[in-house]
Amino acid sequence: MSGTTGFTQNVVTCAEAGSLPGLFRVRCERTPDAEAYRQYDAAAKRWESYSWRDVAELTAQWQASLAQEGFEAGARVAILLKNSVEWVCMDQAAQSLGLVVVPLYTTDNPHNIAYILGDCGARLLLLADAADWHALAPIRDSFPDLAKVLCVNTPAEAEAPLTPVKEWLVAPPGGTDLSDIDPHGLATIVYTSGTTGRPKGVMLSHHNILSNVEAVLKLVPGYMEDVYLSFLPLSHAFERTVGYYLPVMAGSTVVFARSVPDLPEDLLTVQPTVLISVPRIYERVYDKLQGQLSRKGGLATALFERAQTVGWSRFLATQGRGKKPGVMARLSWPVLQRLVAHKILARLGGRLRLAISGGAPLAPKLSRCFIGLGLPVLQGYGLTETSPIVTANTLQDNLPESVGVPLPGVEVELGAENELLVRGPNIMLGYWNDPEKTRQTIDEDGWLHTGDIARIDDQGHIFIAGRLKEIIVMSTGEKVPPGDLELALTGDPLFDQAMVTGEGKPHLVAVIVLNSETWPTVAGSIGLEPDAKESLEAPALMELIKGKVAAVLQDFPAYARIPAVHLTLQPWTIENGMITPTMKLKRQVIEEKLSVQISRLYEKHSAVRQGTKA
Repeated sequence: MSGTTGFTQNVVTCAEAGSLPGLFRVRCERTPDAEAYRQYDAAAKRWESYSWRDVAELTAQWQASLAQEGFEAGARVAILLKNSVEWVCMDQAAQSLGLVVVPLYTTDNPHNIAYILGDCGARLLLLADAADWHALAPIRDSFPDLAKVLCVNTPAEAEAPLTPVKEWLVAPPGGTDLSDIDPHGLATIVYTSGTTGRPKGVMLSHHNILSNVEAVLKLVPGYMEDVYLSFLPLSHAFERTVGYYLPVMAGSTVVFARSVPDLPEDLLTVQPTVLISVPRIYERVYDKLQGQLSRKGGLATALFERAQTVGWSRFLATQGRGKKPGVMARLSWPVLQRLVAHKILARLGGRLRLAISGGAPLAPKLSRCFIGLGLPVLQGYGLTETSPIVTANTLQDNLPESVGVPLPGVEVELGAENELLVRGPNIMLGYWNDPEKTRQTIDEDGWLHTGDIARIDDQGHIFIAGRLKEIIVMSTGEKVPPGDLELALTGDPLFDQAMVTGEGKPHLVAVIVLNSETWPTVAGSIGLEPDAKESLEAPALMELIKGKVAAVLQDFPAYARIPAVHLTLQPWTIENGMITPTMKLKRQVIEEKLSVQISRLYEKHSAVRQGTKA
């Protein structure tokens, strides 16, 4: 579904809202009976719906109870909770009282959470259940300012210091004057999940976020009839701005998914019109689709490829970047839609009018697949420090290989070494407790230095080439952005994760995590036992891998080729500390943990080269 016939716009402007709780109040007053949220009640085994009036009444109770704690304005309140109505109530209640919200990742490790609680001086913590507290209790001394711990799901006998939310919500609802809230005052501290070192606390104001939401809606309109399925964590600035505050501004409905494993079923049940995701989710859908096609055989694969090709040519034509499809393509498209496209998109609920991808680059094969099948996928770009959206593609001007054009009111330019600089009302107030880092990031003219290398075409489309700090400088003097190579490598179904390294070396090497579902089939095809550790170093596999790597990197310069690879079946996860909660590689950690294996790659390759010369 790509049309918006019968859809209604009812946007609350930034000026009308004034602040984030002001936005929420105006929305509740304007459309009180419309559905605001829906979430699953596991105990009752049913979906519960909340109107804007319902959520306003609940928030008023949270607000009154929170007011009785007596926290001074500016005190920090932390939320360690999955996406839910309770998350929204605490966020709105705290900000309406002039408190500062600090979102935490439920998947983060206890020591990282403890550091953030201590660094921001959190006075209150809202969490899901006793188990969350048990993980933090042994390191309680690292966050001494914490005075209250609220627990949503508490056992009958609550243990100290946990206070059950049901018991805490006893204060009668009371009105709060929002006129004293400074739009440019601190609303939230969002800690970046740094790939090196400790997380940094990004300070965002009400106006930072509101202006960003309003600018996004000018490029990509939102409607009251839209239904969002929220599954990215609200601790992520991308989901919080686009998947939470934006629907409030537009008056849309948000449904909180039960979990990522339940996502396929929730998509069918909820039938969202807008999907906000990171590339990993699209990759999973694509990989599952490819697996099914391989089992069905040649005809199914041929039909899929034809549908994707014809659909992609239709897309290019509508964008003014390709010829109008020929007669055969036009005649075959309705049949291909019915036999292929509609069936595949039905697994995503069948009502999506657009899908938004952010957080990392989307592989070209994924864009071609989903757009070709008729699902408009829009990529954007941003940073937590920019509230977070800087650029976005639009339905009318969608160049998938780019991250789109700057939002209205946001300026961009290229600095030294083609670093992307950003300036606008969405730029953060600074880093919490780190004025020196703030000065290093935002210059005297107000330009935020993103650390990303970019280029800008004549039409204003921005293309991100990699991180300045992650650029690999080889001993030959060549500079290589590893992200481009890693994205190309993980485009192969056998390669689940990849990290390229080679700082100060004459050539690059890669560490690759094999896809656990694809690996057994590949191993069997070349006579290897998939569960045997030695299979990962078998000559037959190495020859196969060498060919795959060469194929996916054939369009890269010769100095960017990868002659040696270390394979593993151990995935890089948040739990083992190899990736951040936002799925970015912790390169330094991975290199340290695999330093021996990486050194051996260079030793082996050097020995092979010397043997060849001899």
